[in-house]
Amino acid sequence: MNNYLIRNLLLAVPATVLLAAAPAAAQHVQWAARLVAVSSYKAEGKEPFSPNQVLSVPNALPLGQISNDAWIPRKEGPNEFIEVRFARSIQAQQVTIVENFNPGSITKVELVDTKGEHHEVYTNANPGPLPEAFRTLEVRFPPADYRTLGVKVYMNTAKVEGVNQIDAIGIADVASTMVKQAFDAPKGPDAVKSTQFDSSLVNLGPNVNTRYVDTHPVISPDGRTLYFARQSMPENVGGGRDPQDVYYSTLVSGRNKTWSKAKNIGGPINTPDDPNGLASVSANGQSAIVINIYNRDGTIDPQGCSLSKRTRMGWTQPVKQDIKDFINLDKEHVDFFLATSGKALLMAVERPDGLGGQDLFVSFPVPETPNTWTKPKSLGRTVNTEKSDFAPFLAADEKTLYFASDGRGGYGKSDIFYTKRLDDSWTNWSTPRNLGPVVNSPDFDAYYTISAAGQDAYLVSSRNGIDNSKDIFRISLAPAFQPEVVTLVTGQVLDVNTKKPIRAIIHYENLLTGEEIGVTETDPRDGSYTIVLPSGVQYGMRAEAKGYISENASLDVTAKDKYSEQKEDLYLVPFDVGQTVKLNNIFFQQSKYYLTTTSYPELARLIRILKEYPSVEIKISGHTDNQGDPALNLKLSVDRVNEVKKYLVSHGINGGRITTEGFGGAKPIASNDQEETRAKNRRVEFTITKK
Repeated sequence: MNNYLIRNLLLAVPATVLLAAAPAAAQHVQWAARLVAVSSYKAEGKEPFSPNQVLSVPNALPLGQISNDAWIPRKEGPNEFIEVRFARSIQAQQVTIVENFNPGSITKVELVDTKGEHHEVYTNANPGPLPEAFRTLEVRFPPADYRTLGVKVYMNTAKVEGVNQIDAIGIADVASTMVKQAFDAPKGPDAVKSTQFDSSLVNLGPNVNTRYVDTHPVISPDGRTLYFARQSMPENVGGGRDPQDVYYSTLVSGRNKTWSKAKNIGGPINTPDDPNGLASVSANGQSAIVINIYNRDGTIDPQGCSLSKRTRMGWTQPVKQDIKDFINLDKEHVDFFLATSGKALLMAVERPDGLGGQDLFVSFPVPETPNTWTKPKSLGRTVNTEKSDFAPFLAADEKTLYFASDGRGGYGKSDIFYTKRLDDSWTNWSTPRNLGPVVNSPDFDAYYTISAAGQDAYLVSSRNGIDNSKDIFRISLAPAFQPEVVTLVTGQVLDVNTKKPIRAIIHYENLLTGEEIGVTETDPRDGSYTIVLPSGVQYGMRAEAKGYISENASLDVTAKDKYSEQKEDLYLVPFDVGQTVKLNNIFFQQSKYYLTTTSYPELARLIRILKEYPSVEIKISGHTDNQGDPALNLKLSVDRVNEVKKYLVSHGINGGRITTEGFGGAKPIASNDQEETRAKNRRVEFTITKK
């Protein structure tokens, strides 16, 4: 084979293994996120030696000894294997496999593309023992026309005498080394010599900033609304003695980057005698996390945060977010940030289980329990220090974290750093990097926030402020150091028959893995929604409302390499006899009737509907475009709907409730003249025949 093969010397490194040296390169590296299949194992779940120990970054220590943090096959023989998937697909140029103990057993490596097809990139007909120091197998190859979502590793463990361990499996779309010796984060200018900005700090001017303290900016994902806090301002709800109120400003001119005169957001978010602050806002701007708990008697409890929603009548009374075992020993300082997906709540609090001062923690939603979150989990020692670490902001890619720290040295009182989340554990992060002297100064610098586009960032600094107060500034980050690429999706939820807007809940998921990525609500005024989708994934989206069935949509952003905005309306079909629902996320192999794995989430929902309503009967219809032989098209449409029925029956649905019919290209719903419209004619639908 023509692949470039290296056996790297992997020095003993901690769990915070550094990926490729340049900061921008980290975004090109992925470590295994999900176990798909394994030949044998000595333990299950997350126990020592289990296959799940292969997931995430390399972490097995010490070198040359059996580790609890690596997988051990149960057998010693020629037919061992392990298959994993990654959170996103990339156009891979290398695969790296870290063998912790007795390296040399690997016989073959295959990449798995987004269609489930396997591509061999490495083979070794003569496996055998290698020195322990050389336990990293790097296979490099030219980028192919497919995108890699998984890896399968084959081994002959009998050839290495005794226990064989695999620690980690990773892929990258760059050729630079993925695993190297860790080093301490450098201090001062050396820490930031590669960070580049396209502008200097720009004060947002008197429409936003005043001679009072203007702080804690929060930019909406679309970059068009800026929320922030003002301290002791005469226009505060409680007047000049009011400690702090929330204000907002809107973008007047995107070209000139000018902002409207800020307005007080008013009650019920702002109260007369307490410090009020907005911590984060949802992608569609319809909900916001605010600091403090708002009691019914009008008092404020600083031990937590609340959620307010925007309605036709304005913002609602903030609802307490019940964080299990919430503790904050610092009575004056607290920060929160809700991830764009709504799936993670970051906070800066001082807890007994922290390292000292404020530390960064994360909580997750408790399933089926609204407004309830799990016990805070520390982001770990890579991020937290013995001094205060605060002001977390997670970019729309949900991987790039910006935060302020008093415990890492740098240029002043507190500096802003950034780090990359390396896996789904929320404890594995790249070494934090100081944003450098353009952003950080000898004065106070914190509260860094950036829009989904990743171009303009906003932060608070006490340098050069109006009347020497803390002001809000803008800076443009060079492309190489922006967060990873995302797509901002907007649209409306509409009744498929009347085209009238419907208030609904929207779910979006990774069609390649079936994982739900996020949940949001439509604007109650017009049924509109906004979500942010990181690149590298094919997504499915659906709306849910009582009395309706969703026509799911899909959006493929696997190859997006620039920020973009896209419109996608979602449709709901009344749950009535005679109504037809398009199954837009049913996919088949090219010109064949075999279902692809990306169809399974859509089929799972249809199965759930049929089980929830056992008296419902449906007719499944298959359609093709008009290309090729009409007789073959008719047969293909019949074969495809029969394959769908077969899948439903295999998952417990009575076949007597399902009829099928294929029409070939006889019933187009769009023009067949162009591929873009012709694709709409290739579809599977079901009609409710009995309810």
